[in-house]
Amino acid sequence: MKSVYDVIKKPIVTERSMEDARARRYTFAVEKTATKLEIKEAAEAIFGCEVESVNTMNYDGKVKRQGATSGRRPAWKKAIVSITEKSKPIEFFETMI
Repeated sequence: MKSVYDVIKKPIVTERSMEDARARRYTFAVEKTATKLEIKEAAEAIFGCEVESVNTMNYDGKVKRQGATSGRRPAWKKAIVSITEKSKPIEFFETMI
């Protein structure tokens, strides 16, 4: 069984994700096989907030070359977690805004 810390790998900190954090939408890199329900339960357990919705995006790894050989970066999944208005904000993002 997956731990909640296996589902959510790390926060994604970019200009756009910081703008979304002001609107109570937080961006995370998540496990490739995680479902929206697992992501919702993990976010509620880790951060103690009430999740309104979860949007996910799958990214293929980029093809990279080094000389004659080529390879791929690993594929990954991103989740945008929206929390309710009455829920407390996630402290990690609040210190960065």
